[in-house]
Order: sequence, then structure tokens, then C-alpha cells
Amino acid sequence: MIELIGQLFMAIGLTFIFLGCLGLVRMPDVYCRLQASTKCVTLGTGSVLISAIFLSGSPATAAKAIICIVFLFLNSPTAAHALAKAADISGIKIWQKPGDEKVYPARPRPPIEPDKER
Repeated sequence: MIELIGQLFMAIGLTFIFLGCLGLVRMPDVYCRLQASTKCVTLGTGSVLISAIFLSGSPATAAKAIICIVFLFLNSPTAAHALAKAADISGIKIWQKPGDEKVYPARPRPPIEPDKER
């Protein structure tokens, strides 16, 4: 039964990884691709690591997998946010379908003020 649960988590993880890679190819702009790759890494790799916990049978391997899962779930969204913020600051535009500019007009960006020394 434990082996079946491990294989189920492995299949779920590999499915998320495959769909995330497909999203990297299919998505139109950097923000959508970043969202797809973050989901892929967080959920796919997390499920594969959970599968390793069930399939290994070793407490040491399970402890290492749990530490990796915690590290992954804390750092992956943080890194994705930092990349999206950097892309936004550098001026990369969000993709819009033709005709969407009437529905969702672009808002002007407030100017970035340089850091003032105290």
C-alpha cells in the first residue's frame, strides 16, 4: 500500500513537471512563463520528494526529503517574486490579446524615486 501511494505521488509530480514544461513553451510572456515554471518546480518536485519519502523506507532519506521540501516551498515562490519584480522594473510589458486594450486600459507607472541618503 505504501508503495502504491509513493507511485501515485511520483505520477502526480511527473505530471506537474510535464505540464509546467509545456507551459514554458506555450505561454506568451515572461510573467506567464514564470508562473508556469514556479508551479512546476514547487508542486512537481515537492510531489516527487514526497514519493521518495514513501518509497525509500529509510528515515535518513525521509528527513532529507522533508528538509528539501521545506526549502523548496519557502524559496521557490520568493525567487519567482524577485524575478517578476525585476522584469517589471526593467520595463517588460504584460502580453495582451488584441482588443484587450479597450477592456483593460494600461495604467501609467509611477516614477521610481532614487534612494535619498539621510
